[in-house]
Amino acid sequence: MKAFIRSGVLAVLLLCNLFAGGQELYVYTEPASNMPAKSVGLRLSYERMDDLDFSSRLVPEAMVGINRNLMVHAQAFLSDMEGPFAFEGASFYAKYRFLSIDDLQKHFRMAAYGRISSSRRPFHSEDINLEGDNSGYQAGLVATQLLHKLALSVTTGYARVFKNDEKIRPHTAAPAGMLNYSLSAGYLLFPRVYRDYRQPNFNLYAEVLGKTNPGTGHSYLDIAPAVQLILNSQLRIDVGYRFQATGNIENRYLRNMFLARVEYNIFNVIK
Repeated sequence: MKAFIRSGVLAVLLLCNLFAGGQELYVYTEPASNMPAKSVGLRLSYERMDDLDFSSRLVPEAMVGINRNLMVHAQAFLSDMEGPFAFEGASFYAKYRFLSIDDLQKHFRMAAYGRISSSRRPFHSEDINLEGDNSGYQAGLVATQLLHKLALSVTTGYARVFKNDEKIRPHTAAPAGMLNYSLSAGYLLFPRVYRDYRQPNFNLYAEVLGKTNPGTGHSYLDIAPAVQLILNSQLRIDVGYRFQATGNIENRYLRNMFLARVEYNIFNVIK
């Protein structure tokens, strides 16, 4: 009987932790927390670039929680930015959580991440975007603090393109590398009181996304508000819009971008 009660309490605590962490599921960045171990997530993102005659991109993605500290993503990119809708590249992302400080209704976590990407698209911009536009690699750190219903996260990193001269347009000051940084905040708006993991979870987000080209000193800062709905702790729906607040990098793809995403997670599917 005691073992049964103990197992029930642990299950409730696990569900509460998954639910309370909803405000860490940022729309434009990744938190230091990982998805549950032995789980698989399937995600489809739609991006519309308003500055490029409403060109669009689809990003199908698969995510796997290897264990409590390591998760990996695989993405494909398809768009109509260079003509008819076509496949344009792929990316592999991994994140390793190396620090966890947990307390009641709050925790602090840090993780290291890396990405390697391949793209068929030519350079058009001084910006580097390894999620569809450029071939290269990226590495960085992310720290996330959860305080009851509020989650704050800071990300820093460096991205570098692979040398591929035939892809560089003559009029483009193609950078060798870019520094990236972001500050993200998420707030759990509903439910006010947690009773059951099947309750809808509604989150509000505000993110500041920036990059700097060390070679030229050019930079930009984007603001990206978003809303998120989580159903049955498995189905996630995101809607957001990012726009430039300040900057002097020209011909950016993501300066004014609408984003819609749907994601479905399946727990304990890996033996």
